[in-house]
Amino acid sequence: MNTTQFSFELFPPKTDKGFVKMQATVDTLQALNPDFFSVTYGAGGSTRDRTFETVDWLVSKQIKVAPHLVCIGSSETELIEILTHYKDQGVNQIVALRGDIPSGSGLVEEEGILNHANELVSLIQRHFKTNFHIEIAAYPEYHPQALSAEQDLQFFENKVKAGADSAITQYFYNPDAYFYFVENCQKRQIDIPIVPGIMPITNFTQLARFSDSCGAEIPRWLRKKLESYGDDLDSIRQYGEEVVTKMCEKLLAGGAPGLHFYTMNQAPAVVNIWHNLAVKV
Repeated sequence: MNTTQFSFELFPPKTDKGFVKMQATVDTLQALNPDFFSVTYGAGGSTRDRTFETVDWLVSKQIKVAPHLVCIGSSETELIEILTHYKDQGVNQIVALRGDIPSGSGLVEEEGILNHANELVSLIQRHFKTNFHIEIAAYPEYHPQALSAEQDLQFFENKVKAGADSAITQYFYNPDAYFYFVENCQKRQIDIPIVPGIMPITNFTQLARFSDSCGAEIPRWLRKKLESYGDDLDSIRQYGEEVVTKMCEKLLAGGAPGLHFYTMNQAPAVVNIWHNLAVKV
């Protein structure tokens, strides 16, 4: 029986127009029968409300959803309230994350405030042990704030020991980085499924800027080739589709338990790669 997991990530739109566009994207991607959609989380204010609005809409359409939940900036009481709301909605999967530290601040240890993702996983296990499948983040090329590869692996292991059920990686374009990361996890007796995160290539300028900030490496050969297309977006998309399709094929052939696509609320590139792979279609 095929147990490979395929899923898509959405971000909550900031405008009503964007929300309508996202709904159309979901309609297109839902036709591919994914296992779930994840929804990124804004740490506060209207951004967080948009996350709830997106989750509410997906639930109303009976689409399986895995909301992201970030512990930075929220008290245990607030987090439990959010988790209780999701439980009452019938949501049974959570992506548990630390979240970005606000610019100009450090981690502040305060009673009732969680500062690390393993603490959030522990909180979910304490209060909702049987209610949620817990996804966590993994970084094959290591978190940009990690002091060493060993430290980053230890942080990942801490999250697993706290009770995580599976992981989704940061995107990458070097499949060997993923396989080496999984191998190192296995040496530590970490045996949860680790699903590769896949970012389609549609706009090199945006991708390069985002990759530089989040620590995802664009290999030199790929960066130079994409740069050579200049403003020719059609060629960038076509070449990017070819590269990402081949990478996905290699990941699945090498035993990856599935693929999680970072859609950026856009369907065409994901659909093309999906059809190239001929998965679940």
